[in-house]
Amino acid sequence: MNSITVEEIKQRLDAGENLHLLDVREPEENAQFNIGGQLYPVGKIQRMETEGLENLKNEEVICYCRSGNRSMLAVLFLKQQGFENVKNLTGGMEAWKQKFGEEF
Repeated sequence: MNSITVEEIKQRLDAGENLHLLDVREPEENAQFNIGGQLYPVGKIQRMETEGLENLKNEEVICYCRSGNRSMLAVLFLKQQGFENVKNLTGGMEAWKQKFGEEF
């Protein structure tokens, strides 16, 4: 499975790169803290409700959650649905907060 670290994401965001970030947590988690990703709970992906993501099938998509577990599932499900370049953010928002606090 392809993964990416919080340091790599931060560096790319700081450089102004436009990333396709997918927050697969629940809405209340996203409301508490997020790094600008599109909210798309993992349950929707598991149910194959990915119509809103079809335009990203050939793009790099980086999934994240609280700790990296749900996003790992999301990556697997998206790959099964034909997404070619999907990555999991190692450690999720917990790793982000540990490294950078709530800086975005």
